[in-house]
Amino acid sequence: MTITPDYRAAIAALQNDGVIAYPTEAVYGLGCSPFSEKAVQKLLALKQREVNKGLILIAANFAQLESLLQPLPPERLDQILATWPGPVSWAWPKTDKIPAYIHGDWDSVVVRVSAHPIVQSVCMQFGGPLVSTSANRQGENPCRSAAEVEAVFGAVLDHIIVGDVGGLDKPTPIFDALTGKALR
Repeated sequence: MTITPDYRAAIAALQNDGVIAYPTEAVYGLGCSPFSEKAVQKLLALKQREVNKGLILIAANFAQLESLLQPLPPERLDQILATWPGPVSWAWPKTDKIPAYIHGDWDSVVVRVSAHPIVQSVCMQFGGPLVSTSANRQGENPCRSAAEVEAVFGAVLDHIIVGDVGGLDKPTPIFDALTGKALR
């Protein structure tokens, strides 16, 4: 495992079924390629999380997500896009391109276009969205620094990107993309 501000090692890890950690708007996140079942299973094992709960996808822009999502009425789409990039996540009706190990028991997938510069850079260099979940084991507090991530996960991660988390004090809210109803 490497711990650096260098994105090249993180991208290489993502391309080789690895799991990385990186700062987000509120906490450190664990991430991997959403199209590598091996990487997602590793991430779920690290978190001690059941696959049926589903996972969030983060991206640098809507274009990285659009082909994975069902179209929405223009007025709903405009309202959602007005919140991005930013710390708002949306449970969106998925297409068949989303693997079951991502959406779990749900007919939707939770997505966010992040405004965090490190997330933006990683997703742009990777060329697509990432699975993103808080860096913690199920039931524990999320990590807020690279040092905390290293203490919890040690050498089992493939890379940790050093950086500052954003100013949020709790995870991003999640809303239903069809109704706008708050889910978290």
